[in-house]
Amino acid sequence: MSNYYKPHKHKDWVFDPKKKNNFKLSRSKLDLFMQCPRCFYIDNRLGTARPPGFPFNLNSAVDKLLKKEFDIHRADNSNHPLIEKYGVDAKPVAHVELNAWRENFKGVQYNHLKTGLTITGAIDDLWINSRGKYIVVDYKATSKDSEIKALDQDWQDGYKRQMEIYQWLLRQNGLPVSNTGYFVYCNGKTDREAFDAKLEFDISLIAHEGDDSWVEKAIIDAHKCLCSDEAPISNPDCEYCQYIQAVKEAEKPQKKGNRLF
Repeated sequence: MSNYYKPHKHKDWVFDPKKKNNFKLSRSKLDLFMQCPRCFYIDNRLGTARPPGFPFNLNSAVDKLLKKEFDIHRADNSNHPLIEKYGVDAKPVAHVELNAWRENFKGVQYNHLKTGLTITGAIDDLWINSRGKYIVVDYKATSKDSEIKALDQDWQDGYKRQMEIYQWLLRQNGLPVSNTGYFVYCNGKTDREAFDAKLEFDISLIAHEGDDSWVEKAIIDAHKCLCSDEAPISNPDCEYCQYIQAVKEAEKPQKKGNRLF
């Protein structure tokens, strides 16, 4: 059994329409519904998880160090040089719930009364502007040859949805939240002559004008999907569903005693 992929989920993590308990639906699972309703249903209703992307410990290290760095300025009530460089009206805020909101499997939570689902999401950072509006901040790390100036690739739409769910969650918790959020994007440099046991980064601050108006409908639709006794059709662009279909087609010519699975 893989240390990373365990396909069969514990029953406590599987939605049961007969129970009235507050099933926790994380930000990532709601995004999975947006990606492919069928994969979402198989994961959260049938209990067979889609294979995850394997963890990148280097990205986790960058996240941890960024939190430490911004927390120094938070404690001093001072501004971070990156914020000043980009002329942003913001400062790291010392909210009493920040540590809990950053914690995986806890995060910002809201009990959605219409569905009984508890929506959760763990943020990276929280700033505040001079008008008293909170700003959602997310850290990203990568290594690209070109400078990262915008989130203009289709695969980055999930990053935008991620921020908008966080904005929605904080608003449901009574916070005045700015539509503008920021991505602290760290891009590993590969043009150095040698590694020398040190990896350097260019850091960009990328603004995103969030629109969380889609979140409410997505939650209701996801709940309706979970309550159904039939799995929905897949997203035609879902590579996981395409793979499953390709395997089924490849098996057809096989003899019964020589099937792949």
